[in-house]
Amino acid sequence: MPPDRLVFLLKRAQVRVSDLAEPGLAALGVDGREFAVLSVFAAAPEPLSQRDAAALLMIDRTTMVALVDGLERRGLVERRGHPADRRKNTLVLTAEGTAVLERADAVAAEAEAQFLAPLGPDRADEFRSALQLLRPY
Repeated sequence: MPPDRLVFLLKRAQVRVSDLAEPGLAALGVDGREFAVLSVFAAAPEPLSQRDAAALLMIDRTTMVALVDGLERRGLVERRGHPADRRKNTLVLTAEGTAVLERADAVAAEAEAQFLAPLGPDRADEFRSALQLLRPY
């Protein structure tokens, strides 16, 4: 694959941002995938099922179960019965999960700032806007 292909460039960019964020996230006891799960639960207007969260994150249900199990063991999320469907569980952040997410969000913001610094503020804003236009949801 030529190194100027978009798929290659995007992957390298994602790896770079992850490399910048991972040490700070690890200090909080979470990794990038767990941070994404916490972020999705926090941003949802109402509690999500595991299935809905997995669809939003574009990960398979088995992986989602493992991620949620780990977060639940550490007291960061809890499963609750779905109000309209007794066969489903919804997931909500605990107070500790909210606190970890707030600190992780600061870590991610700093990593993004470092990553985007070479572009300068205007080009960084344009880059973010372009990515927003291209996202699938």
